[in-house]
Amino acid sequence: MQPEPTRPDPRRLVKTKTPGIYRRGGRYVVVWKHRGRQHKQSFRTYSEAREAKGRRQSGERRPQSRIGFEDYFRQWIEGYAGRTERGFSETTRVEYRRPIEQHALPRWRGWNFAAVEPGDVRELFAALAAAGVTTSGVKKLRAALSVMYATAVEDGLVRSNPVHGVRIPQTNGDDEHRRPRGLTRGELGVLLGALPERWSLFFELLPHTGLRVSEAIGLTWRHVELGERPRVLVREQVYRGKRRRLKSDHGRREIPLSAGMAARLLAHRRDSYRGEDRPVFASTAGGPLHPSNVRNRVLAPAARSVGLGWVGFHTFRHTCASLLFEAGKDVKQVQEWLGHADPGFTLRTYVHLMDDGLGSADFLDAAVRGNPGATEGPQTAASAAAPSGAETAL
Repeated sequence: MQPEPTRPDPRRLVKTKTPGIYRRGGRYVVVWKHRGRQHKQSFRTYSEAREAKGRRQSGERRPQSRIGFEDYFRQWIEGYAGRTERGFSETTRVEYRRPIEQHALPRWRGWNFAAVEPGDVRELFAALAAAGVTTSGVKKLRAALSVMYATAVEDGLVRSNPVHGVRIPQTNGDDEHRRPRGLTRGELGVLLGALPERWSLFFELLPHTGLRVSEAIGLTWRHVELGERPRVLVREQVYRGKRRRLKSDHGRREIPLSAGMAARLLAHRRDSYRGEDRPVFASTAGGPLHPSNVRNRVLAPAARSVGLGWVGFHTFRHTCASLLFEAGKDVKQVQEWLGHADPGFTLRTYVHLMDDGLGSADFLDAAVRGNPGATEGPQTAASAAAPSGAETAL
């Protein structure tokens, strides 16, 4: 009876044709020495292992961290304090934690933190898009991963940020959803008419001012001036039930109020005022409103009843931008009105609200013919005395 053949040890390193690269099971391992110690790093493919070895031979000899993806994420999310002087809010910590736990951990839980590469990030984004995750959801994941890996780069745990430069795949219908959609005047009138009377002023203020819903529910009487120069002073917001400072200095602004809106707010103040620091629009208990309750119990039913089920709070902000451009406000004015960080963002977001294409050229008749010296225009004393092109040529 012949002895049973011994099975190869899956932990054994098997030489490949490239020195320093070995095969172990279904993966490839690069082995090198650094400061007298041997180090190993595993890769999924032979080409990835060769590329890593080439980088190391060209000067990148510092070994990467061997901490697991989940371990690093847990440490980072609990201790991260921000990368600017403004610090880091706990609400933002929640926004970073959720998408990584929901989308990245299930895929990379057993991975080495430094093993994630741009191709892996690209594959993850593509898989999420194919599974129906919205572009906005993938963007939130990209933002959280990018900040986490940027911290790791600063700490020397990885050499580069694998999220940097990776684009988010576009899904069917994204072009439509990327373009902010506001209400027409007719749609706005119909929707406002379908709302309960006690909510009409709140929802009229949104397209008047372009306030974010967090800013609107955070508005107190201290920051509403209804004198000779009526205006709203945007100074804080309420987010997830907590009053907090604005996310950036650009959000701090003063928004003028029309005479009609100022009069309505003055009447509302007379009937509901309970102190300078109390909300302009309060819940039945006297505290700040909860956006989800207002959306689900007030806005959504009214919008569906008039065939505008797609409307959300941000729709009123887009409507404000549309009305401002329609009234002749320029990009800089709209930027300051809405509290955007820069006019370039405003232009990119709302360029579709401006005239399609190049528009009419009729204005050039008056502009060109009205200029002294224009073709077939009247000759003035100045133009008669001017030297010809031949005389001025150099």
